[in-house]
Amino acid sequence: MDGIAALGAGLAVIGAGIGIGKIGGSALEAMARQPELAGKIQTVMIIAAALVEGAALFGIVVSLLYKG
Repeated sequence: MDGIAALGAGLAVIGAGIGIGKIGGSALEAMARQPELAGKIQTVMIIAAALVEGAALFGIVVSLLYKG
């Protein structure tokens, strides 16, 4: 059952990478369109990235605690 835990942890990391990539890309696009709001956009981007990382960390912990 260790393989299942590793698969779950890997999927959590892949999901976090995709999520943070989308957040970063969208934030850069928004800053390019409205440079005067760059500070606010960056703050929201960092908060959203932290939430994605928290969810990914939770997924990794749950998959590693799986005893199946």
